[in-house]
Amino acid sequence: MSNVPAKAKDELILAQLGYKQEFKRDFGILELFGVAFSIQGVLPSIASVLVYSIPYGGAVNMVWGWAVCSIFLMFIATAIAELGSAAPTSGGVYYWTFHFSSPKFRNYLSWLLGYIDTMSYIVGIAGINWGCAVQIMAAASIGSDMSFEANVFQTYGAFVAITISQAIFCSFATKIIARLQSVYILMNIGLCFAVIFGMPANTPLEFKNDAKYGFGSFQNLSSWPDGFAFIIGFLAPLWVVGGFDSTVHISEEARNASTAIPWAVILSTAATCILGWGINVSLAFNMGTDVEGILSNPIGQPLATIFFNGFGQRGTLGIWSALIIAQFMMGTSGLVSSSRQIFAFSRDGALPFSKYLYYVNESLSVPTHCVWFAAIIAILLGLIPLAGNAASGAIFAMAVVGQYLCYTTAITARWVGGTAFKKGPFHMGVLSFPISLCAVLFMSFMCVILLFPAEPGLVGPATMNYTVLVIGSVMLLSTAYYFFPVYGGIHWFKGPVMTTTEDLADSRSILEKNIIAESVGLA
Repeated sequence: MSNVPAKAKDELILAQLGYKQEFKRDFGILELFGVAFSIQGVLPSIASVLVYSIPYGGAVNMVWGWAVCSIFLMFIATAIAELGSAAPTSGGVYYWTFHFSSPKFRNYLSWLLGYIDTMSYIVGIAGINWGCAVQIMAAASIGSDMSFEANVFQTYGAFVAITISQAIFCSFATKIIARLQSVYILMNIGLCFAVIFGMPANTPLEFKNDAKYGFGSFQNLSSWPDGFAFIIGFLAPLWVVGGFDSTVHISEEARNASTAIPWAVILSTAATCILGWGINVSLAFNMGTDVEGILSNPIGQPLATIFFNGFGQRGTLGIWSALIIAQFMMGTSGLVSSSRQIFAFSRDGALPFSKYLYYVNESLSVPTHCVWFAAIIAILLGLIPLAGNAASGAIFAMAVVGQYLCYTTAITARWVGGTAFKKGPFHMGVLSFPISLCAVLFMSFMCVILLFPAEPGLVGPATMNYTVLVIGSVMLLSTAYYFFPVYGGIHWFKGPVMTTTEDLADSRSILEKNIIAESVGLA
């Protein structure tokens, strides 16, 4: 297939996976990298979850917790990249799980993971946009000299406005969104460098820390033992460096997908791990030693407080404005990826209202119904933080746990499901199995850890970990729907649906004609 034009090659691979081409392929490797890198959004994401690393180890957790996690996160990215290279389709994990699992379990597992992955991405959008709303409120507080302090209802109003704006934006032509990825990349990298080099240059001496503090100060403000607190603090890097299959969901809009997808996954993860570690080191050396004061400051946002101490009011408002824009971009890219997952799952008939959701606006090449479906569900999920800080933390943990359940199952199915794995262009050879094993063990361990409450002891409505409730509800309701008498998925869901109008031989014949036409400049 080496002499086959890229466009025809992508269509042939997709036809072999059982699907006809329905999108325009507007994403090259740079745009794919931009989507993944934007969704991870290094600095905006750190801003959203710094509150989960500072109390559970302070500087040590920020620096060394991030470093430890980065090793395992690269294992996860590599394992997902191999699967994405072998089968680049928008269905991602639920398609892989069906293809590689035992025939006895594949229908149910594919169904269950489809629902978990769909909801995890929507929850991710809710988490990103809630963080963006909190950041907007922090900017208002800084701009008013701390006279304004937002309540949760004002934050929710901003959250709703952000989500609706993103849905409108994501309803535009995909080509526009693809071209904007270069802007997203430059802005995110620029923000990272502004912190890594700007903080040491501008922070007053009273807030500067020495190497002993920056690399060795462990401050546990929780009631958990130090070791366990350090591990709970992993939520911060796990939330920031996630969404490994985000580009997989737009693989049917990607050029040379089987090669571009895995490299976008690997490069975006590596870049986020490296830049994120640099940011955390810079913060640890320039945040002062009063971590309790940082957490309780009237600004209401730990990173904004650190910036305020270092850059002052004007400097903080400047960098914070850029950070808010980057966070908005994160949600936009997340909504693009989420809508494609919903499109793929509805294409296979598994979601309620699938006939309505399975729709592509031909002039824009956008699944607009899926975009608005994701936005509406995200707005409803945004009601969870109204129950308190513990509930808002569940949004971040749910996105991580849900995706890890999906990744773990898909990677495991590849090795134990009994179906031969056909390698894609990206493959790790003899290192493939140990990398997959390390990824699965780490994700399984962290799924358990992230279900623990923020504090030990008596758990009530204000202190419980709502991750169990949210993800448990998704699993319970989707399982109930699957086994429901007469109308349940067990009676009609048979996994991914073939949408090619011809059989594979006919598809190959048609594509070969297109190849000849392209080679002589007629297509």
